[in-house]
This record gives sequence, structure tokens and C-alpha cells, in this order.
Amino acid sequence: MPEVRFTIRWPDGAEEVCYSPSTVIHQHLSAGTSYPLPDFLARARAALTEASDRVAAKYGFACSAAMDQLSRIETQAAMQAPGGVVACLRLS
Repeated sequence: MPEVRFTIRWPDGAEEVCYSPSTVIHQHLSAGTSYPLPDFLARARAALTEASDRVAAKYGFACSAAMDQLSRIETQAAMQAPGGVVACLRLS
């Protein structure tokens, strides 16, 4: 499956390169777009869950890397100030 790296900037200014095992992330996030934190989390959850499901459909097991990435995103999001926005800088 084609994997995608996407770079985000958290509300605190930190940048992070994230991983998706599928191009489905392109259906949920757009480069150059900022999302309110709750919207970004919902999009990331949907995209990474769908990506993991695609891996499961193809290989017979869920993608632990997608679920690990989602866990890291959720952990980092919990440390951000309420009302912040997450910028999607790049998808590659």
C-alpha cells in the first residue's frame, strides 16, 4: 500500500511528521489548511482508522503503525491549549 507522510504544526508551534499507511489521508486533510483541534482529531481518527481497515482488508490484520500514530496524535492533542488550531503543512 502507498504510505503517506503528513507534516502538521500543533497549536504550540511544534511541528510533527506523521504517518499513514494509505493515501486515504488525502480525503481527510489538505496541505495548507488549518483545522480547529477537535476537527483535526476527528479527521485524523477517521483517516487513520480507515487506513488501518484498508490494511486489514488487504493483508488480514490491522495496521498497528496507523493506530500507534493515532495514539501519538491523541496524546499530543491532550497537551494543547483548548481553542487551538492544527495546520496541515504537507502531505507527501
